[in-house]
Amino acid sequence: MLSKFLISKFIKNYQDTNNKKVRDSYGYLGGLVGIILNIILFATKLIVGLITNSIAIIADAFNNLSDVASSVITILGFKLASKPPDKEHPFGHGRLEYISGLIVSFIVIIVGFEFIKTSFNKIIHPSKVIFSLVPFILILVSIGAKIWISKFNKTMGKAINSSALEASSTDALSDVISSSCVALSLLLSIWIDFPIDGYIGILVSIIIIYAGYSLIKKTMNPLLGEAPDMELVKGIQSKLLSFDYITGAHDLVLHNYGPGRCMGSIHAEVPCDISIVKIHEIIDKAEKEISEEFNLYLVIHMDPINTADEEVKASRLELLGVLKFFSIIKSIHDFRIVGEGEHKNLIFDVVIDFNPSFSEGDELHLESNINIELKKIYPNYNAVMTIDRDYIGVQ
Repeated sequence: MLSKFLISKFIKNYQDTNNKKVRDSYGYLGGLVGIILNIILFATKLIVGLITNSIAIIADAFNNLSDVASSVITILGFKLASKPPDKEHPFGHGRLEYISGLIVSFIVIIVGFEFIKTSFNKIIHPSKVIFSLVPFILILVSIGAKIWISKFNKTMGKAINSSALEASSTDALSDVISSSCVALSLLLSIWIDFPIDGYIGILVSIIIIYAGYSLIKKTMNPLLGEAPDMELVKGIQSKLLSFDYITGAHDLVLHNYGPGRCMGSIHAEVPCDISIVKIHEIIDKAEKEISEEFNLYLVIHMDPINTADEEVKASRLELLGVLKFFSIIKSIHDFRIVGEGEHKNLIFDVVIDFNPSFSEGDELHLESNINIELKKIYPNYNAVMTIDRDYIGVQ
């Protein structure tokens, strides 16, 4: 309820998440709420840690202070990512949002390593942890606050598809785990005299480091060029095939230049005997409608195919019959026959599963085997093929 209230209260037209200004407002609100809440938690835990002489609580307090820096970086990331395109960056600065998430991840890891060292010193030079009910209750309250901020950031991150806000949600969830460990160390100190505080502090630090590693992995993926969301892929292909005269779609490539800044290209198979002007109008319409529906910029390449010639249809069926014995092949496209008389070329593209270990030598071997099998049916035909790798999982 509180999350919805804050979103509706401070974000104008909050439901229009495709709007750039609305999206930025989500990022600013998430960062601002994180700053305020983490400053309160830092001050509270630092006081509690000093009172109880608990290094684990103090470590947890400074973890919250690092979260303040993380929230500031998140705000800066959204601010810089919203800069318009310029001469040096014609597709905008959207990836800066991912970079800000990467910086936050490194901060989390650095904090974790620092407190491993501090906790280890606590084990070597132990001092008794003093249990007090009020500090213990305050730690429990902070756990509740972190659970809320985690859900808050996750809700907003999903609403605008922001990896930065979802990373902040994961970071807050790791704080819930670490604070729970701190509460446990306080409770156990009633019955245990040896320096369990230091051991719990090391456990908390390991959790923090692991959270940082997970965040790095998540924020690095879009920067490195991760595979697109399969629902988006299927949606684009399904929408394209709904237009008149478009009978096939393949070779979809999507480039991510930041949230809401996606560019793509795809090949559309169209009849070769239709008017160029007419099919060009259909392709233009498809580009416009698909780009608007999926919030991206799409370019469609036309591949004319012969759908009426009986020889082409019969040869294609024979080819499919041969290819079914090659399990690595998923599909074919751009099939055509070139040449005159008895000596002709069957030209087509075959799509295989993406496999890094499948080398150029393997491709040549596959082509050779396909040609051998085709020669049994068409002795005077040659197969001229291009091997496409399925990088996104759908054709």
